[in-house]
Amino acid sequence: MKVRNTLVRLLVPLLALGLIAAACGEDDEPAVDTSAAEAAAAEAAAAQAAAEADAAAAQAEADTAAAEADAAAARAAEAEAALEAAMAEAEGAIDPEVVAALEAERDAAQAEADAAAAAKAEAEAAAAEAEAAMEEAMAEPEPVAEEVIDVTLQLQWFTQSQFAGYYAAVATGIYEDYGLNVEILEGGVEIVPASVLDSGAADFAVSWVPRGLVPREEGVNITNIAQVFQRSATLQVAFADSGISTVTDLEGRTVGNWGFGNEFELLAGLRKNGLDPDSDVQLVQQNFDMLALISGEIDAAQAMIYNEYAQVLETVNPDTGELYQPDDLNIINWNDVGTAMLQDALWADADRLDDDPAYHETAVKFVEASLLGWIYCRDNPEECVDIVLDNAPTLGRSHQTWQLNEINALIWPSPLGVGVMDPDLWAQTVDVATTEGILASAPDDDAYRPEIAWEAVTNLRNAGVDVIGNNWQRVPVTLLPGGE
Repeated sequence: MKVRNTLVRLLVPLLALGLIAAACGEDDEPAVDTSAAEAAAAEAAAAQAAAEADAAAAQAEADTAAAEADAAAARAAEAEAALEAAMAEAEGAIDPEVVAALEAERDAAQAEADAAAAAKAEAEAAAAEAEAAMEEAMAEPEPVAEEVIDVTLQLQWFTQSQFAGYYAAVATGIYEDYGLNVEILEGGVEIVPASVLDSGAADFAVSWVPRGLVPREEGVNITNIAQVFQRSATLQVAFADSGISTVTDLEGRTVGNWGFGNEFELLAGLRKNGLDPDSDVQLVQQNFDMLALISGEIDAAQAMIYNEYAQVLETVNPDTGELYQPDDLNIINWNDVGTAMLQDALWADADRLDDDPAYHETAVKFVEASLLGWIYCRDNPEECVDIVLDNAPTLGRSHQTWQLNEINALIWPSPLGVGVMDPDLWAQTVDVATTEGILASAPDDDAYRPEIAWEAVTNLRNAGVDVIGNNWQRVPVTLLPGGE
């Protein structure tokens, strides 16, 4: 029917417009391509105009049918009256043929009147249907409830600015805008994110690349889906007056490291510079702090630039009564030496990616939303520190502010797009891992899957989001005693 076709033409553009409206989030969500929305709006307006025209035409048809029905009824009444008048005038002696002709004229007029009445009823029904279609076209579309997907993320360490982007994506509603309900599981000394992920207790995990590749070589089928940190944060730190400023200066010195797989950049750096770790330096295991360096027990200490390095700068120098300053320290940066290994990345269950299309789709959404969280922290560092502190970490505000500043420096700029793997840095990480015996052999090509990060970054780039961050710069941070 004509009106039913009109409804179909109306519902299609209205549904398209509703979906576009649902995809547009609050101010924090990336901008969308407005051309599609404008086209859908124009189509919806055209559909509304068509519905109005159909309603008007149907009403006109109904009015015409009503007039014709009234005229036909009048003619039928006239024919009936003519027959009755003729019968009365002839007083029953009227010619049968005349009677038959009058009756035929009357019956024809009545049939015409009946047909006109039926046409009138059909026209009125069509007009009512067209009116209802027009009202539906003009009504606000009902919001479509989106499915909310529960997601669990396992962190590598305790709550701190190292993971600010994920906490920010929760707090600002970014995950929610993507239809995700994300629960963040805090890490710790005894927690191995790869094992938690493989057990099914988490949907995704944050882990350093070597700490993901070793379990993978042992049979845990996980894969790197987004390389968030583009650089290593590991340093070797010494006091400036120690005379240690390069790797070769470590010869004959007492050198601290944490062990547990954290020492491999150091070992590779020593060998690259012609030093035998077993004989040319004295390697000792240090605690996850800088007390051994500050007390003079060791000459050089392992440190993360966003954590332990800042701990020294939060300590009072007994010679000056003031906090230690960067000029009091020398650092060896493994990125500069060429033995750095990739660190924080997002990992997924490779089997689920292969077997479950819904999980694959969720992985893209989760990566895209997580990267938006990191972009938010790049552009709003103070707010992100507040978010981290709201999640009850043990470290103070100045330390968390320093940490986020340095974490941002590990991410930005991301020349290929945030989260996208740099193949050269991957190759360097694998080379160090195999040379130092962390891995028995290089992993296969499925150890990281670039297509998920590429899809997420492409979506963000198409929405006008800066995914590279060339203009980002460190901000000045004043550390307070104890990082308060």
